[in-house]
Amino acid sequence: MVWGHATYILTEEGYLYLALITDVFSRYIVGYDVSSSLAVEGALRALEMAIRQAPGALESLIHHSDHGVQYAASAYRERLTQASMRSSMGAVGNAYDNALAERVNGILKTEYLLDSLFPSKSQAIETVAQAVHLYNFERPHLSLGYATPAHIFGLI
Repeated sequence: MVWGHATYILTEEGYLYLALITDVFSRYIVGYDVSSSLAVEGALRALEMAIRQAPGALESLIHHSDHGVQYAASAYRERLTQASMRSSMGAVGNAYDNALAERVNGILKTEYLLDSLFPSKSQAIETVAQAVHLYNFERPHLSLGYATPAHIFGLI
């Protein structure tokens, strides 16, 4: 199962939006995109990155998300169908349906300082790339027996 989620990043030049696709089993962030809007295009770029990194057949994957406009958009739903991924959406207003996504967002914001005010969008984008790399390859997870997501995903 993969989980689609989004969060915002504040810069002195305005907001940026981070779309993430996380593998539930390994906690590995398999796709991400930073853009200036919550439009479907950013979520689609994150999904394309995730599809490229998929280690096997996509038919067995379930893509879970909230009811965000980008995940409900016809272009996004069509791409999931084209990739033979099954779709799942949490219940409207049920915060427990989104616990994993909120955990990943919280780690990125608090441990990797993505909740900071960045002086520029370009600096924020660079910091996101570093944070995702560190999260995937350096951060051990208690839920993974102190292994890193990259180790569980099979990259190390």
